[in-house]
Amino acid sequence: MKQKEGFVLRTVCGEHVIVGEGLGTIDFGKLISLNETAAWLWEKAGEMGDFDIDSLSAALCEEYEVEAGKAHDDVAKMVAKWQEIGIVE
Repeated sequence: MKQKEGFVLRTVCGEHVIVGEGLGTIDFGKLISLNETAAWLWEKAGEMGDFDIDSLSAALCEEYEVEAGKAHDDVAKMVAKWQEIGIVE
């Protein structure tokens, strides 16, 4: 999967948020607030281009001290949320 075009991570008043920019996101009137780790995952997914839960959770384990199973579960939940709100495809 990959991030949909036009969705970018911004820092607003110290908070990490994903916003839609451009005509392709005109019906998306939301700001998605992310904690620091979720913001890191979004950036990493963008660097990867095409990503999956396994590759993203492996990257999380390399960056942070987290057990592989916990990382996989957390990434799966985050990616499912991204899919639900329509910012990845």
